Amino acid sequence: NTSLEEVAMILKTHKTLNCHTDIDTRKIYPISLLVSKMMRMPVQPNKAIVGRNAFAHSSGIHQDGVLKHRENYEIMAPEDVGVPQSSIILTARSGKHALKHHLERLGFQLDAEALKQAYEKFLDLADRKKDICDEDLIQLMGGTVQSPQIELHRLQVVSGEPLSPVATVELKVGEEILLASENGNGPVNAAFRAVDRILNKQIDLEEYLVQSNINRSYDTAKVHLKVQHQGRSYVGFGVDTDIITASVKAYLSAINKIPNLLAKTSSSTRTQARALSC
Repeated sequence: NTSLEEVAMILKTHKTLNCHTDIDTRKIYPISLLVSKMMRMPVQPNKAIVGRNAFAHSSGIHQDGVLKHRENYEIMAPEDVGVPQSSIILTARSGKHALKHHLERLGFQLDAEALKQAYEKFLDLADRKKDICDEDLIQLMGGTVQSPQIELHRLQVVSGEPLSPVATVELKVGEEILLASENGNGPVNAAFRAVDRILNKQIDLEEYLVQSNINRSYDTAKVHLKVQHQGRSYVGFGVDTDIITASVKAYLSAINKIPNLLAKTSSSTRTQARALSC
């Protein structure tokens, strides 16, 4: 039961062992995602090498060290195992260096004084939110964020034993209301497939996590998920008293972050989605 990826990377990283394999380690992470998807078993976030936290940094000291010199806190490069890049996660513990890194990535160039003022606003926001996303930073800098282009208008799911799950989803896409129905191996899968049918896009689900907030008067479900489209990953979050509704909201939250998705969807495709569902 030895972890193949850990042994392979130990041999590759520690050259003094004088051992060599012909394993293409750049395929480790993609294969892990494939196995996780096919087996429907999510990888633990803290799993070495392939877990989503393996190359993620949220502590201010760690972030500053990694940005200055990666090997301060990473014994191997994420690219060596197929991970696109390290993740600098913005939280209340992040420092100015991490904030500057993300602002520059978004096109904001700040001098020392402007960065100091932005950092004070950032800390105030981070105290109220667990994680800070790009939209938060744009608003922080006085910019505007477009409202979601794809919104859930109506959802109906039929499921049970021995019924085959069927989901009917109605989305507001721009100014249009589109509807589609799909079967699935479960109610959530059926709802996601209905969304994909409306958009006529191949959206791959990478991670799916449900958390419950139990309250006698108001129980809620929180869904965190990650999807992949054309080689890039996007994270979504949804909350609702109904797990399936929360899942669809999280799915759409991630999809709305995909750049120019609607521009790639022709009007004929949208008309087809409506006609197929009527």
